[in-house]
Amino acid sequence: MPYRIRSRTLLALAALLLAAAPAPAPAAQAAEAAHVEGTLPSGAAYVLEVPNRWNGTVLLYSHGYTPAGVANPARDAPDDATRSLLLKEGYALAGSSYATTGWAVTDAVPDQLATLDAFTGRFGAARRTIAWGSSYGGLVTTTIAERHPERIAGSLSMCGLVQGGIATWNSMLDAVFALRTLLGGTTGPGIRLTGLRDADDAAAQAGDMTALVAQAQGTATGRARIALAAALYDVPGWNDPETPRPAPDDWDAQQAGQYWAALGLVELPAFRWRQEAESRAGGNMSWNTGVDYATVLHDSPHSKEVAELYREAGRSLRSDLAELAAAPRISADPEAVHWMSGTSVFTGRLTKPHLDVHTTGDPLIPVEAESAYRRAVAAAGRTALLRQRYVDNAGHCTFSPGEQVAALHALEDRITSGHWKGSGPASLNARAGAADPASAARYTPYEPSAFPRPYDLAGPRAPHRK
Repeated sequence: MPYRIRSRTLLALAALLLAAAPAPAPAAQAAEAAHVEGTLPSGAAYVLEVPNRWNGTVLLYSHGYTPAGVANPARDAPDDATRSLLLKEGYALAGSSYATTGWAVTDAVPDQLATLDAFTGRFGAARRTIAWGSSYGGLVTTTIAERHPERIAGSLSMCGLVQGGIATWNSMLDAVFALRTLLGGTTGPGIRLTGLRDADDAAAQAGDMTALVAQAQGTATGRARIALAAALYDVPGWNDPETPRPAPDDWDAQQAGQYWAALGLVELPAFRWRQEAESRAGGNMSWNTGVDYATVLHDSPHSKEVAELYREAGRSLRSDLAELAAAPRISADPEAVHWMSGTSVFTGRLTKPHLDVHTTGDPLIPVEAESAYRRAVAAAGRTALLRQRYVDNAGHCTFSPGEQVAALHALEDRITSGHWKGSGPASLNARAGAADPASAARYTPYEPSAFPRPYDLAGPRAPHRK
């Protein structure tokens, strides 16, 4: 889901026709740099790049969420600066556009594997293939890691949606359910949170909810309630790298950051992107039946902020939690849950090394997502294959080029040596500085809180299963 919470434009790339392919060259023997663009049988575009001194490793990049109606070019790196660094280091790059936009995992995974086939057909077999991806592309990458490990040597998810699809939509439902219940008054009950008919219907519901949130921000009670809803989704108080980091007890500044993030969630993913995902799943894939929001808030790292804002507003937090508890709940469509479980939920059963990196101040895919995936991997008994590292920065996918290259180097060393050497924060910062002295290097020791409502396939009797 590659968008900045307040504003972000997606870059469009020019499409070139694929020239007639010559006979494949042996791996790491390319005499000249090559840039190839083409079209897969699915209709997805792909791009392949090989430097003139290829080191034998190909990096298969999975891009983030692209909404319907937005340009959807093939991408083989998260940004031009990182792409340039990797080509200079001798890596080959590959990636596809995916045949469709939106929640496109059922297209993205086969398209990415087909892109690997196109690479081999053009340049010969790579000595090593690493899957990596950003945001929604982290979900695609992790799906490849769990379901097609024979195609790769290891995987890297950056700011990834590694909590899986059902946990994502459940937590987002929690936030907008709280906003509708506590801010809605007489108009709120008319806002539908699920079962959205089409894109126009989703936009209308998003518009009504946006108006409620914007109006509520003007009162102390409204701001406290927005903070409560944000806490249910684990939205951090500092989530925009262009604003100063609030002091730990500056509740007003933290809430202001959560307000802008809440607007971003309401305007796009909670309604418009949900509608597209529901259309694929065949119905509503999320629910809040049986959820105790008092417990969810108690376990949130933002619970003290919420309590202080309610105290300042002179409003009873206990009363609002009771109102949430009494509000009619939303049930899921079993067929939609089945579809989402089968396509977008993880087992934790890794067989190759997997590295996750995440910013600590991510408002779109909160850093607590990493706890959800760690839980699944631990339940599957594969913890030795997983490492998770954290960058001390606000925003979604706001890594520097050096930080991204450092993560790839650490993963590749793990693949080569069989041990996670040089993967701690200090070592990653040193790697980032060596890869690009102009880059920020902000890896930090960090332990995220538990994800609010995890859902995985790690065990048939897991207590969080529906």
